[in-house]
Amino acid sequence: MAESLPLEMLTYILSFLPLSDQKEASLVSWAWYHAAQNALRESLGLRGICCISLTNVDGSPASYQVLQSVAYHLGPHLQSLSLGGGSPTEASFVALILGCPALCVLDLSGCNSLFTSGTLLAQPEMAQSIRQALSGLRELNLAGLRDLADLSFNRLSSCAPSLERLSLAYCHLTFELGPARGSIGPQDSSPSRFSFRNLLRFVQERAGRLRALDLSGTGLPPEALQALGQVAGLQLQELSLHSCRDLSTEAVATLCFQQPSLTSLDLSGCSELTDGALLAVSRGLRHLRRLSLGKLQRLTDAGCTALGGLRELQSLNVAECCLVRGRELAQALGSVHRAPSQLASLSLAHCSSLKPRLELEHQASGTKDPCPEPQGPSLLMLRALQELDLTACSKLTDASLAKVLPVPPAEAAVPEPVARTHRQGLGGCGQRLS
Repeated sequence: MAESLPLEMLTYILSFLPLSDQKEASLVSWAWYHAAQNALRESLGLRGICCISLTNVDGSPASYQVLQSVAYHLGPHLQSLSLGGGSPTEASFVALILGCPALCVLDLSGCNSLFTSGTLLAQPEMAQSIRQALSGLRELNLAGLRDLADLSFNRLSSCAPSLERLSLAYCHLTFELGPARGSIGPQDSSPSRFSFRNLLRFVQERAGRLRALDLSGTGLPPEALQALGQVAGLQLQELSLHSCRDLSTEAVATLCFQQPSLTSLDLSGCSELTDGALLAVSRGLRHLRRLSLGKLQRLTDAGCTALGGLRELQSLNVAECCLVRGRELAQALGSVHRAPSQLASLSLAHCSSLKPRLELEHQASGTKDPCPEPQGPSLLMLRALQELDLTACSKLTDASLAKVLPVPPAEAAVPEPVARTHRQGLGGCGQRLS
């Protein structure tokens, strides 16, 4: 009987089955379960999987066994590892990392269990081993860590000398700049809190390599942003400041002057920003490709006119900007006086004042033509557009949508991105297309 076969032979037999059949076989008995698990691990190892996400990992023996298996079978090939939201023990985490010497991306977001005690990598010998394993790490995600402190951050970051991208979104940062930046040193590191002074020291040390920084939801004040932007040698390409509500228009203007190499900037939810911030972005960040301005309640059509200066812009989010009506936005993005727009993604979701200019022109002219040819700047000028989100734009009607993005006859040729726009991203409009 199959039950009497050695585990190794059962594993070998089950390895020929597809994954779905292996799952069914694992329900036969405990022997078959263990054989199916072994077959799965060996199959994953042979495939050379380089990216894995392990959710719901905790401190149980079962989770420890899973992490051991991952390190043994997949570790040598892994380049991206996510433990986001899990609760691994320090011992299981260290054992896993030591088995993954090729990691480039590590996600520890929400893994508070690793930082609660403050002893992670406190032993120099262990830290040295981890440093060798993480020597090639390029991206580290520490978002949402409520117990992150200066000492634990310093120990972990020192093990990643090649780090280029760092996320500290929604970590609890304290902002006491204190003495002049030149006197900030490791001796100021706190074992119980995560200070901006300590982060600033890290940025100063890694300025030549650091390219992306996410400080969303940290409550970053204007003076801290200024101190960050003027770090010598720092040339950020990506910066996310989502929901940093204390930031001022002046602080953003200074940042644009200090960091002209930015290609991606997220200012969504920075509620104090006005049109002047967008003007500063347009003047200072000529190579910007991705810009997010969602939930800027003080942004108006006048500020949108500055978007015409961003000739390399590929993605724009102005969702929930309640004062944006769309006229100046369409004119800035689709003006015939500039090079063809490269914009591929545009979100206007929940822009409650949005009302296309062409509908107003149509009403004023008194014409009864249901689909006149566009007479001015419109979204039709955005030839590269692939994604358009008009969710909950309550003032849009079938007529206005037909004028801005006209539906051609059934057999007429139409760019596929435009066709997709009519079928998706229109939820909550005043009158939806049939």
